[in-house]
Parts: sequence; C-alpha cells; structure tokens
Amino acid sequence: MLDEPEAALSVSGSLALLAVVVRAVEAGAQFVIATHSPILLACPGARIYELDESGLAPCEYDDLDTVRLTRAFLDAPDRFIRAALGDA
Repeated sequence: MLDEPEAALSVSGSLALLAVVVRAVEAGAQFVIATHSPILLACPGARIYELDESGLAPCEYDDLDTVRLTRAFLDAPDRFIRAALGDA
C-alpha cells in the first residue's frame, strides 16, 4: 500500500517509480496506490477507482479530473497561470 508516493518525486522520479511498480507486478506483486499522479495512474493494466462524495467507483484513466486538468494545463499553461494570478 502506497499513499501519494509521488509527492516528493520529479516527473522522472515518478516514471522510475512506475517502472519499479510494473516490474514488481510482473513478478507477482500487487499494489494499492492512492495517488493524483497521471503518471502512476497510467500504469499498464491498473484498475483505477475514484473516491468522491458518493463513494468508491471504477473510473477510466481519460475520465479522471487529474488527467484532464494536467492535459489542459500542458496545452495552455499561460491561461492557467493568468487565472491563478487573477489576470484571466
């Protein structure tokens, strides 16, 4: 069980952790990972569940808020920065 293991990691560190997880799974390990990381959520073969006000429910990677928000930010970072600074 891992709780937000990417919190102190860079993008390359998160990718390295993902590689360790994938190799461990291939060797028979199982993981429960609580994360907001689109990188860790992209783990091949992962079953993703989202926890919200109504409880725990299966979710597709592309439907996750963290994935949509990260993609939107990467597509237009200036827009998000202006909004965060109140210059929108």
